[in-house]
Amino acid sequence: MAVSEISRCSYHVFLSFRGEDTRRSFTDHLYTALVHLGIQTFRDDEEIERGNNIKDEIEKAILHRSKISIVVFSKNYAASTWCLNELVMILEHKKSSKHIVLPVFYDVDPSQVKNQTGSYAEAFTQHEQNFESMVQTWRNALKEVADIRGMVLLDSWNRFSRDTN
Repeated sequence: MAVSEISRCSYHVFLSFRGEDTRRSFTDHLYTALVHLGIQTFRDDEEIERGNNIKDEIEKAILHRSKISIVVFSKNYAASTWCLNELVMILEHKKSSKHIVLPVFYDVDPSQVKNQTGSYAEAFTQHEQNFESMVQTWRNALKEVADIRGMVLLDSWNRFSRDTN
């Protein structure tokens, strides 16, 4: 992707994350580091003006105003239908454009995301009861994104990170 393509966008990066899991920890540090480096970054609590429709603003940010999405997968990411719908939109945009998707697996293994095991299985048990028509779309999106080379970060005393794939 040429630098000129990125410069035409309002944001270099769109951050997708489960707020209650990482907003005040990893995602906040990531956002701060990106902004400090001069990278225009969309985060829902910083970029949406009061009174604006959140869904519309996020859709515009993904589809029209950013070239890269960093998706932070955490233990409860799949519990949020909002996050899952964002992910579907991000991946659809990737297929129809040069949108880049960078997955970060924060304290979850990519296989848990891909195969929907552990907390992801628990989330889908709930979703199958309430959102039957979307479940397969969300499952497919998680499988697809787990196959993209990303970063695995474990939140423990023995912190380490590794590339996926």
